[in-house]
Amino acid sequence: MEPVETTFTTWDGSELFFRAWMPNDPTNKALLLFHRGHEHSGRWQETVDSLGLEDVAIFAWDARGHGRSPEDRGAAKSLHDVIKDVDAFGRHVSARFGIPIENMILLAHSLAAVTVTAWVHDYAPPIRAMILATAAFHVKLYVPFAIPSLRILRPRFVKSYVKPKMLTHDHEQAARYGSDPLIFRQIAVNVLLDLHDTAKRLVADAGAIQTPTLMIGAGKDRVVSLKAQQIFFDRLSSIDKRLDIFPDAYHAIFHETNRHDVIGIIREFVRDCFSKPAAKLSLLHADKTGYTAHEHEQLKNNGSGRFAVARTALRFAGRLSRGIEIGWRSGFDSGLSLDYVYKNEPTGWSPFGRMIDKSYLNSIGWRGIRQRKENLNKILRDLILRVHRENKPVRILDIAAGAGRYVIETIRDMPRIPIDATLCDYKEENVDAMCALADELNVNGAVVARRGDAFDRESLAKIQARATIGIVSGLYELIPSNESVLNSLGGLADAIQPGGYLIYTNQPWHPQLEFIAHVLVNREGEPWIMRRRTTAEMDELVRAAGFEKIDMEIDRWGLFTVSVARRGR
Repeated sequence: MEPVETTFTTWDGSELFFRAWMPNDPTNKALLLFHRGHEHSGRWQETVDSLGLEDVAIFAWDARGHGRSPEDRGAAKSLHDVIKDVDAFGRHVSARFGIPIENMILLAHSLAAVTVTAWVHDYAPPIRAMILATAAFHVKLYVPFAIPSLRILRPRFVKSYVKPKMLTHDHEQAARYGSDPLIFRQIAVNVLLDLHDTAKRLVADAGAIQTPTLMIGAGKDRVVSLKAQQIFFDRLSSIDKRLDIFPDAYHAIFHETNRHDVIGIIREFVRDCFSKPAAKLSLLHADKTGYTAHEHEQLKNNGSGRFAVARTALRFAGRLSRGIEIGWRSGFDSGLSLDYVYKNEPTGWSPFGRMIDKSYLNSIGWRGIRQRKENLNKILRDLILRVHRENKPVRILDIAAGAGRYVIETIRDMPRIPIDATLCDYKEENVDAMCALADELNVNGAVVARRGDAFDRESLAKIQARATIGIVSGLYELIPSNESVLNSLGGLADAIQPGGYLIYTNQPWHPQLEFIAHVLVNREGEPWIMRRRTTAEMDELVRAAGFEKIDMEIDRWGLFTVSVARRGR
């Protein structure tokens, strides 16, 4: 089968190259191939021919910095950009070739297995299945302290130590690899470090993934750790999962001497997945049973003595650091606390206090919160322009606005578009803060600030006129109960006109949940114990309320998502 060679425009405007092997008859099924680092899509030709999937369209890209796609060889601004490329590629294939995401299977090799897994974990696309071959969940760097050294020294590139003979027993295939002009040895250090951090996060949180998964490992892999793949597999929540290990194989299993056995397993898995209806497991009751519910119950237990020490130290730090003082006084999850984090201006009593405050504001959670605000601002502005182009009035309803900074600043920055905003919060001090900020930025005529209960469906439904853009940001992350969230989402569905949009946030991952639960307090003065929701769970709650997700942004640490959904007509 000969491929069609073409390009697609990814999320940042770059044109990425890809090949498409189209069957003779129209099909609504697709297999997407993602090559390992250093390589390109042309290396898949023999695999495509051997698979013999005559009724499946097959697509393979050249990742940015690879093959015939742009960027310096082996480079990208971040691995996060590549994960966003995966999302853009899947969307493009679906739109251009008329193949539903639900009818796609993704096959990814080595480094690409990490980017594809991150897409599945972070974005929760409803794909049919994924196949991970010699996944790079832990790269064997061999040099002692390689990762800490690279973090300190930060060279732009390093060269791979991997020789062709380390990849395959097949001498002819090794020679082809060594002479291929599109294959290179270098990799950008920032990408390598991002790979390390992302892979570590995915292995730790593999339980969040329910997608049917086939994993293929190599027993004599000298590039990546087989043990890390096994740990990831064991933690997967997928009911339909399979791990096949080829004991004598090297890393490049699609170019090994026994590659036809590997391809036979993949062919069988693909045909089996497409021969039966897609499995649909509901997560509406994931707050009562399941992966994050169990984690939440464990967080309720008293922490170890080290957390008592940390709590005492943080109490003392609150005497010197303005941000920590606000957290102890009003709750670390309060609107006032978040507004201070957004400003990101270290303040304290003495130079030492300012240093403590700077360290506090630089914690990974608060960096994620600030990136969430940036993503929220971008999405809100884009939606305002979209609604305006649709010749609809721009009416914003934020049901838990805190100090309302991002909405009020957006109104100030877009003076040419008439915007009306109703901003609600249950605390009077936040309502006062909204009014003060609206006066300060001279947009008070466009803003109505009021007290309101985000979980009172009847009161939300009575808000007139109905909004064209609804917002709920940073609220549901604080509420463990899905019933409460569904009630609130139902109120938003009543308050947003048909065809209108909902912006909602979620926290699918946080590396400091245990510290937060046993050291910090919430706005009620109680331990701040959070239950994470996987992206798949949050999206299902939104869908149950009558909305359909159409877009999403996430920070590079995988902490916070900002999504857009459209209300059904």
